[in-house]
Amino acid sequence: MSALEEIRALEAVDAFAPRHIAPSEAEIAEMLRVVGAASLEDLSAKTVPAAIRGMDLSALPPAATEQEVLAELRGLAARNRADIKSLIGLGYHGTHTPPVILRNVLENPGWYTAYTPYQAEIAQGRLEALVNFQTMVCDLAGLPVANASLLDEGTAVAEAMHLAHAATREKSHLLIAADDLHPQSKAVLATRAAPLGIEVRFVAVAEIVAALTAAKPFALVLQYPGTTGQVRDLTAEIAAVQAGGGLAIVAADPLSLCLLKPPGEMGADVVVGSTQRFGVPMGYGGPHAAYMAVKDAHKRLMPGRLVGVSVDAAGAPAMRLALQTREQHIRREKATSNICTAQVLLAVMAGMYAVWHGPEGLRRIARRVHLMARAVAGAARAAGFAVRHDAFFDTVAVEAGAKADALLAAALKRGFNLARHGGGVVGIALDETVTREDLAALAAALAEAGGAAATLDAVHGGIPAALARTSAFCTAAVFTAHHSEHGMLRYLKSLEDKDVALNRSMIPLGSCTMKLNATAEMIPVTLPGFGAIHPFAPVDQAQGYRVMIDRLADWLCRITGFAAVSLQPNAGSQGEYAGLLAIRGWHLSRGDTHRDICLIPSSAHGTNPASAVMAGMKVVVVGCDRDGNVDVDDLKAKAEQHAANLAALMVTYPSTHGVFEASIREICALIHEKGGKVYMDGANMNAQVGLTSPASIGADVCHLNLHKTFCIPHGGGGPGVGPIGVTADLAPFLPGHPLVDCGGAKDIVVSAAPWGSASILPISYAYIRMMGAEGLTRATQVAILSANYLAKRLEAHFPVLYRGMNGMVAHECILDCRGFQQGGGVLVEDIAKRLQDYGFHAPTMSWPVAGTLMVEPTESEPKSELDRFVDAMVSIRAEIRAVEQGRMDKADNPLKNAPHTAAEIAADAWTHPYTREEAAFPLPFVKARKYWPPVKRVDNVYGDRNLVCSCAPLEAYAQQQQIAAE
Repeated sequence: MSALEEIRALEAVDAFAPRHIAPSEAEIAEMLRVVGAASLEDLSAKTVPAAIRGMDLSALPPAATEQEVLAELRGLAARNRADIKSLIGLGYHGTHTPPVILRNVLENPGWYTAYTPYQAEIAQGRLEALVNFQTMVCDLAGLPVANASLLDEGTAVAEAMHLAHAATREKSHLLIAADDLHPQSKAVLATRAAPLGIEVRFVAVAEIVAALTAAKPFALVLQYPGTTGQVRDLTAEIAAVQAGGGLAIVAADPLSLCLLKPPGEMGADVVVGSTQRFGVPMGYGGPHAAYMAVKDAHKRLMPGRLVGVSVDAAGAPAMRLALQTREQHIRREKATSNICTAQVLLAVMAGMYAVWHGPEGLRRIARRVHLMARAVAGAARAAGFAVRHDAFFDTVAVEAGAKADALLAAALKRGFNLARHGGGVVGIALDETVTREDLAALAAALAEAGGAAATLDAVHGGIPAALARTSAFCTAAVFTAHHSEHGMLRYLKSLEDKDVALNRSMIPLGSCTMKLNATAEMIPVTLPGFGAIHPFAPVDQAQGYRVMIDRLADWLCRITGFAAVSLQPNAGSQGEYAGLLAIRGWHLSRGDTHRDICLIPSSAHGTNPASAVMAGMKVVVVGCDRDGNVDVDDLKAKAEQHAANLAALMVTYPSTHGVFEASIREICALIHEKGGKVYMDGANMNAQVGLTSPASIGADVCHLNLHKTFCIPHGGGGPGVGPIGVTADLAPFLPGHPLVDCGGAKDIVVSAAPWGSASILPISYAYIRMMGAEGLTRATQVAILSANYLAKRLEAHFPVLYRGMNGMVAHECILDCRGFQQGGGVLVEDIAKRLQDYGFHAPTMSWPVAGTLMVEPTESEPKSELDRFVDAMVSIRAEIRAVEQGRMDKADNPLKNAPHTAAEIAADAWTHPYTREEAAFPLPFVKARKYWPPVKRVDNVYGDRNLVCSCAPLEAYAQQQQIAAE
């Protein structure tokens, strides 16, 4: 080996070893000894069936160093024209992210590495931030209940359609939407409606009331302000649809609602929209937090997450995810939505934007934007143009006619992208980033195109007095208490300290793959060249994005073995849905309109059956055998029974039970023989990369959770990215877009933006680029090793429920805790809550098997952390044994009372039969890095019976405590 070759080899090792693959060579050797394997290759051979083993990733680029990847991504970001301001609007606007929020939330692993707050006691910080978001949304929309965010505005409109269809008990299958709805929302709405047999009719604004009177649809969708900026009173239209038994849905811009009469005050049933312009960069389309607010009558039909304020075991306020019976893992094919996540990180940013600015600051921003729009409208009229709407908030519709091209060109020459609407109308959407110098440049562009002098002296148009907001908003104390940077900084830190994220300890959640989100991967996300780009900007202004997207898609094709990949789906659930739509489209193209049966194993993720129903399919459940595998005999029988109508099989691999099923190829071949397609859920892809692939196994389509296997952070419950890979025959049915050519089918649109959450794709790009083929394969092998190491070390204390060939598990294992209930009355929930006292987030609880814990350690955890978790679990088992043997009280013990708070430990009175030391410091390592759960066990039943999703109970309690202290 030459010196240069040796240098390159050293650099390649440096690229991935200390980051994503945590155990050292010596630790790997020791772990291999424990599991009984001679090497990682031997372990792979013992775990992965030989029939599917073997994957060539040599075509991937070689591993690069951090410095090389950062330089590469900075170069790509520089190829995007961040110097051109996009005043296109259509739901996307320039915004200033307050630096205190940028550094302390978006760039802070204490916020971005946390998981969905299923363990409420150790997620109180995130939950409080989401309650702030919900309170803000309720106030702005004028409705009493809001959820903790949705994926984007287009899909929020579609989710509202589903809600309305269910709320009206499907008495009608017609939905009427205003023609001035944003075009991407129209496309998503039409896509969602088609498989369900819902007719969507777009109607001109002037004709809406007449159309409602004649047709009596189940819902009406309105845009407020309209896509060309028009502001109008919606009261008559809302009353008309409700008179016919339908619901009124309004898609509203939240900044405008600081000045405009809220839709709720006009009678709207559902209000949706995007909070992107509340401090979240445009990022070429996402991720952004959409919102939904509803009347109280519809709260149990709301999709996604809803944070409610309950009480803990000590009677103090404590937050939790409310109404969980709506979740897909319970309702499955009866769920009203397949959304299983939110945009928590972005919702936190948007909520904190309101906290930082407060109601007066928000009004000031809105008034400034509105005044700038009025000034531009005046300049347009001075230049000789007509303005289409006299009533507007931030968007001026210039009637440019034959001069439209000239106006667009004159604006571009001065550094602005404007919107091209139909009929020669040019849209100018003002935002908070626009300066006085920008206004002067816009006036000059109008003058050049119009051929007459244009000044900013005379304003035109505005908000009619009857539509001006008179009600207060963001009146809770949190929105007025943190306007100094020290105050805001400390508030954010106080919330962060209440939570357990990956910067504190391992989060061993099965199926969720909580691996390292390396700092080098996160840095490019906030580069201006990635953040400031409008999703509908001219293609030549986003060349860096296009190169990155094309390369990432190509690498994902090579990793999965598929012919094509779409990056549009912006969540795993969206990936499932898009994949099933591709299968549906393929069947329809062949005239097989009758093929609508989807076979789904009983162990599948709950989103699978919900997605199938949304795609117009009927779910038939296939059983599992005693080893947790798909019951092949049951599958054969049902595939034969439904052969004439079989559309697809949805299967997770490795299985949801954490094993590589040896019969997977036989299963795929059986479905193909019956004319169906195989959809593979990619949740467990971290056990496949480099060892096998969905295509080689026999799948036709697979979604990839980039927020799992490919290192995009979970963000406390979002963002996620769920692209799909497909075989060549399904490629024509990948998602497209009405405004930007991103390939795919124009009539299949699953997300509002062409490439979904484009601004976080640099994370997965950097991960693959730094790892290279060797690193990716080794990561998979070490992930499998770590799971088998935990299974082996814990099997004497907790039975491992399922194993594959040679007694091995895949990348996760299921610990059976069901026997403890009979022996000592200890529930799996008690174990989960007791782990909090040890400083750990619990593994996945009671799924896919009730009464169990599913553990996935990933390759990113060092052996010392795995051993720490083992020590905690063994210690808990000893506590269970003490209860079983009568040495601890069956009702009053550390497990039943967990978690223990600092206030409880420090209280004068201590009535438990075990010591404070046993409660708070059960092992020596806990003392060294003690985490104090901020609340005791949350009362779930109380929270659902007394649903409150705003700041009010928190403020009342704080006031009571203050009075008591005084």
